[in-house]
Amino acid sequence: MLNISQSRLMEIKSGFKNKKIAIVGDLMLDGYYWGDVKRISPEAPVPVIDVDEEFFRFGGAANVAYNLEKLGAIPYPVGVIGDDNDAVIFNQLMEKENITSSGIIIDPSRPTTTKTRVIGGNQHVVRIDKESKKYVDADIQSKIIANIKNMIDELDGIILQDYNKGVLTPEVISEVIKMANKKDIIITVDPKFNNFFEFKNATVFKPNRKETEDALGIRLDSEEDILKAGESLYNKLNSKYTLITLSEKGLALFDGSKRIKNIPTKARKVLDVSGAGDTVISTLTVALTAGAEIYEAAYLANYAGGLVCEEVGIVPIELDRLFDTIESLI
Repeated sequence: MLNISQSRLMEIKSGFKNKKIAIVGDLMLDGYYWGDVKRISPEAPVPVIDVDEEFFRFGGAANVAYNLEKLGAIPYPVGVIGDDNDAVIFNQLMEKENITSSGIIIDPSRPTTTKTRVIGGNQHVVRIDKESKKYVDADIQSKIIANIKNMIDELDGIILQDYNKGVLTPEVISEVIKMANKKDIIITVDPKFNNFFEFKNATVFKPNRKETEDALGIRLDSEEDILKAGESLYNKLNSKYTLITLSEKGLALFDGSKRIKNIPTKARKVLDVSGAGDTVISTLTVALTAGAEIYEAAYLANYAGGLVCEEVGIVPIELDRLFDTIESLI
């Protein structure tokens, strides 16, 4: 348990309000078709779903923006969508949640990244993906960089949210981190495999266990393995902090002190890990912009991720619920 007073907790909470945070990365739409399976198709040996419900939610970097909004911050998503029906649905969600789309670029040559899940009863039958994994072209990259440049003086923080769908190119990564550091703005990173070692000089670099194992070519089976991996990433990427998320084992924080600062998991019952990583990076970043020390911010982020795991589906954690739950434990 973090040794923190109630007054300090409330001080950090008040700092969450209206923090302006840009999220640069792969914006996605998650679609769901939910119904019953009562027969097999006569056309092929596949189930027929009688759809009872159809709905859409934010995915990818858009879900990070949504998490920030629910935590009291003001998100500025920066990324790319297509010129298609999924983009219409995406923009309707943005309007509904009152999230600005000023940093979003329309690229007619690409689809809006959409993952549609078909669920029959309690069985996930199939997922249908529409996406392009090619890097966005030079013109789009320039527009992304320009969007950040235009808003940089208003920002309290930046999140680089990579799903390897082509928005975060090496040039975009380098230029955005450079701008953030020049203005002394907190910049955090949630990486994926392809660009893993491009994210140099960030405030916090936050990979998960699998991403770390894949990038370094090692297994994290012991405390010694985790220490070795954390030190390696810390030295290679020159981030101020490295934070490895370890699922049920919590977080491992590295700050150059040659030791691990462990933050145990806070999930009381794990029902679904979907969206937990998005919640962790969102909470971590807004906490740092609110004046929390890194260990305080990591603790809050870990607790928020644990609360998400207690829900079914991708559900953001609201500000009051997070702090009320932690306050009840002090």
